[in-house]
Amino acid sequence: MRARITSRTVPGTQFLDPAVLTRIGNLELVARYVVEGFIAGAHGSPFLGLSLDFAAHRQYQPGDDIRKIDWKVYGRTDRHYIKEYEAETNANVFFAIDASRSMDYGSRGITKLDYARYLAACLTYLSASQRDRVGAAVFDDELREYIPPSGRHRRLILAALDRIVAETAGDLTRPLIQVAESLTRKGIVVLISDLYAEPRTVLDSVGALRSKGQDVIVFQILDPAEVDFPFEAARSFEDLETGERIPVKPDDMRTEYLSLVEGHVGELSKLMVERGIDHELAVTSVPLDAVLFRYLSYRARRLKGKER
Repeated sequence: MRARITSRTVPGTQFLDPAVLTRIGNLELVARYVVEGFIAGAHGSPFLGLSLDFAAHRQYQPGDDIRKIDWKVYGRTDRHYIKEYEAETNANVFFAIDASRSMDYGSRGITKLDYARYLAACLTYLSASQRDRVGAAVFDDELREYIPPSGRHRRLILAALDRIVAETAGDLTRPLIQVAESLTRKGIVVLISDLYAEPRTVLDSVGALRSKGQDVIVFQILDPAEVDFPFEAARSFEDLETGERIPVKPDDMRTEYLSLVEGHVGELSKLMVERGIDHELAVTSVPLDAVLFRYLSYRARRLKGKER
């Protein structure tokens, strides 16, 4: 299993338990609070290169035009950075959010769907702050919301995220193929889902985006109980996709369950890495700044690759 995102991913994690954020009614306020706090921390940390400045600057190299040196940044860092033009740094960033019934589960005060909503809102706010063109799709077994990428669509996306309700079983394939066909300009696609499907089905679905030339990062959202299986008393478990209830004695199946989950996540990660897709496991108990750090790390690698 690929190492999950934890609060230790970023030194000096300072944000609230994600469950606390559910008490804040305004989604834009949540996004601004988390993102601006994260950026302030990034500027004061060894990870200056992952702050907002990173998206518009790269370190000076011999042969670069000295007229492009940003002297304000030099004054703050004592290092020479080249300021790139918007066309070189701004991108289309599209968020695909899974709103299927299986996402409506939470054992610790926040559902996977709410966590996905907050994550998408934070990434939208961050990307729009970088002057990226942002778009989004909300889907279950079909597209429920679709907002094309634009420099002016931040609030439309936040409003769409506010309207999400998990009511239907999911189907990754058809909605993601539709998204892939709709995106005529290459960019970054961020899929946020619990990936409640067979690994090969997930790969075929996400591969449709990759085959269109999109850079793809997948955040697989799981609840802590799905990862650790802390249950003790015998009970019935409900399949949120089908509604089927199954009586289970946790002690009799804990080892098998944990092995199946680890195998599922590990197979997903392996298949995606082979296709050039970045896969990250995010557990809903982890503060969102850790996930933002992983996203910016991915963005940094992508921009570095484009420069070569």
